[in-house]
Amino acid sequence: MAIPRGLYAVTPDWAETPRLITATEAILRAGCRIVQYRNKTASPCHRDEQAVALRGLTRRYGVLLIVNDDVELAISVEADGAHLGGEDGDLAEARRRLGPERILGASCYQDIALAHAAIAAGADYVAFGSVYPSPTKPQAKRTGLDLFDKTRTGIRVPVAAIGGITAENCAPLAAAGVDLLAVISAVYDTASPEAAARRIQR
Repeated sequence: MAIPRGLYAVTPDWAETPRLITATEAILRAGCRIVQYRNKTASPCHRDEQAVALRGLTRRYGVLLIVNDDVELAISVEADGAHLGGEDGDLAEARRRLGPERILGASCYQDIALAHAAIAAGADYVAFGSVYPSPTKPQAKRTGLDLFDKTRTGIRVPVAAIGGITAENCAPLAAAGVDLLAVISAVYDTASPEAAARRIQR
């Protein structure tokens, strides 16, 4: 399954599903083609509800839906894939459970070697960060821009960057060859998610 380049919208920990869907739809109107459902505070039942609602929305827009940290939820809502962090389970087993048609993403933090291992285990894209100070993970270690120069020759799958990315600071990442700009606050925590998403897409 092809992974589109550009803005990769990652959902915030919002409890209100209608608010989440409204903001996400505005972001999709701006041309975003891939969304990750991520909610670290919701109960399993609430996560099911929100994931189902997002699956319906993304289908209407012809957009990919990736589920964070939960392969079983990704399968149950017929999402397009799952994204796993370093403590979210075995990537090879996730690849087996997802099958060949769904997308598997992996967080690789600041580690190129971890990215190579993830790709060997079946990851379709790898993510590095935090690139800039992030309100979502203020204690996260930082990834230097020079790391993305190294991914140009050694990494043969799409590369995502995450952490504090905004319309004002994303240009150097695009210039470094980053394929996906994973963004939470800069699109969701704004007065106009659609306008914010358009600025990043440009």
